[in-house]
Amino acid sequence: ATRRYGSTAAQRKKITMSRVLAIFGAGSGLGTALARRFGKEGFSVALVARNADRLQALADELAAEGIDATAFPTDLSDPANAAPVVQAIKDRYGRIDVVSYQPLPGGTAFVPATELDAERLSHWVNLFLLTPVEVADAVLPEMAARGAGGFIVTGGFTAADPQPFISGIGPAMAGIRNFVHSLHGEVADSGVYAGVVTLSALIKHSEAYNAISPEQLAEITGGTTGMHVIDPVDLAETYWRLYTDRNQIEYRFPAPDAH
Repeated sequence: ATRRYGSTAAQRKKITMSRVLAIFGAGSGLGTALARRFGKEGFSVALVARNADRLQALADELAAEGIDATAFPTDLSDPANAAPVVQAIKDRYGRIDVVSYQPLPGGTAFVPATELDAERLSHWVNLFLLTPVEVADAVLPEMAARGAGGFIVTGGFTAADPQPFISGIGPAMAGIRNFVHSLHGEVADSGVYAGVVTLSALIKHSEAYNAISPEQLAEITGGTTGMHVIDPVDLAETYWRLYTDRNQIEYRFPAPDAH
């Protein structure tokens, strides 16, 4: 059956409880900053990632700051886990208002296109394309019925600017970028925002940032990729603006014409 995301005014439910941000790929960088930024606005926070101990430590840290946060340990590299964890979050909180999908494990490396095959690419396709599509399928109908919601995906610059020798995650991220651009035009009239953040940057304090040496950082930021380092607090503010302003499908940092 064809999925329909539109809704009538009669179908839209009034918001009667705290809004909920679900962070898929919650970690020490952007995930923590997003939890604090949305938590400041009264959101409860569902934290989803693979490492149960680190996830619970983050939930405890946020709770100590007065933010209602719950850990939902899940392996996002298996798309079959998407619907169950969405249901678990709804069982706990009753709803999901905003999704931020942003998993990027430490040690994720670029791979030359000539070294790719289906087996090697399948892991990234599952993590960066198929699982977020499954998450979208699970959350969007209820968002549209309420007439409000947000679905934001984070990707790397190679999704939009492919280059020799730095493939691998790019083809998968290009797929979800394409999906979100299409999705935006289909759900905007129902009150749901869909957007994508494309970064040529390492996020300070993130797992990926913490996994590299100072020498590697210097090579990455000054070498072939020319990547920048961005403060997660500033980035979280951008996500809040994207969600509230709803006038920009894609945010790129740095801007494509920046030097």
